Amino acid sequence: MKNATTDTLLVHAGRSPRDNHGIVNPPVYHCSTVLFPTLDALEASDRNQLEGVHYGRMGTPTSFAFEESVAALEGGWRAVHTASGLAAIATALSAFTKAGDHVLVTDSAYGPTRRFARETLIPYGVEVEFFDPCIGAGIASLLRPNTSVVFLESPGSLTFEIQDVPAIAEAAKTVGATVMLDNTWATPLFFRPFDHGVDVSIHAATKYMVGHADAMLGVITCRDEALWTPVKKAATRFGTCAGPDDLFLGMRGLRTLSVRMRQHQESALILADWLASRPEVTRVLHPARPDFPGHALWKRDFTGSSGLFSIVINPVPRAALAAMVDDLELFGMGYSWGGFESLLLPTRPAAIRSATRWTDPGQVLRLHAGLEHPDDLIRDLDNAFRRLNAAL
Repeated sequence: MKNATTDTLLVHAGRSPRDNHGIVNPPVYHCSTVLFPTLDALEASDRNQLEGVHYGRMGTPTSFAFEESVAALEGGWRAVHTASGLAAIATALSAFTKAGDHVLVTDSAYGPTRRFARETLIPYGVEVEFFDPCIGAGIASLLRPNTSVVFLESPGSLTFEIQDVPAIAEAAKTVGATVMLDNTWATPLFFRPFDHGVDVSIHAATKYMVGHADAMLGVITCRDEALWTPVKKAATRFGTCAGPDDLFLGMRGLRTLSVRMRQHQESALILADWLASRPEVTRVLHPARPDFPGHALWKRDFTGSSGLFSIVINPVPRAALAAMVDDLELFGMGYSWGGFESLLLPTRPAAIRSATRWTDPGQVLRLHAGLEHPDDLIRDLDNAFRRLNAAL
């Protein structure tokens, strides 16, 4: 399938019916102990525990199938799965940092990424510096000889800044830093990280890859073997591995990722355009809209958009906000995103920034457009604004 399109890869990658009695899906291996027939076989496995089936947490045919599929989609060398998206972030950062290193992290990063950097890397002797996500090639001024990692997330969490990934990656290479990107929002369908200078791509597979809000899963894809080996070793040291059933759900989700992402994209843009017309909304933070500040970069580097974006509404009392969100019918209020269900979450980006300031006084609401009909979602939001206005 060397020249297969992404849609075809999604259907066929990571499975081999001929090797499994003609069964379409790879089997689910529930495994801890692996038995070896001879002393020679046991010792051979001990000499190279990163390859093959050695012990359950180090990998099984189920995890290998998932990793093979993701690596094929992203165009990377190989992938390593983990138990969650945060586990993937922590494993990747730990694989390329040590005491005395300097790490640059985008100021718009996912909240748990920031906490891991501050509460784990810094106490272990790594200097962490957060930077303006819109810095682009200007990041050269922050790089040092001991900068080991530049961590990107584009679009950024909550406020969706688009980063100039190629410019940042080019600068980072001058000091030999490893460039990592959280690619969860775009998925491999809409952003190809290795085509833009990224070394390590990270996904909270919990979200769009699984797609059904019913499994925790992470995955790290590496550009080449030299990058994959430390990641695999770190995952092995930490003992981070997903359960076989969650891996199966990840594989199941991949098969329909393309058709789901097209619907998420379409519905989110319909909602964003409708929300932009509302008097209660002061800004729509969606990279695919021409009025978004980073739209030109998004159009240059991305081939599509997902179902996640934010809006800013006029400042309102908490009681009015509660009236708006407490009785939503279709939009659930909860963390995570990427599933079939629509979500809405009040957020406070100003509370987590350090290198930049979020000064907009309005309330930020993050929305995820699920697979419901957009007309029904608009009706739910329209009713929510009616409740908001009645409470003012």
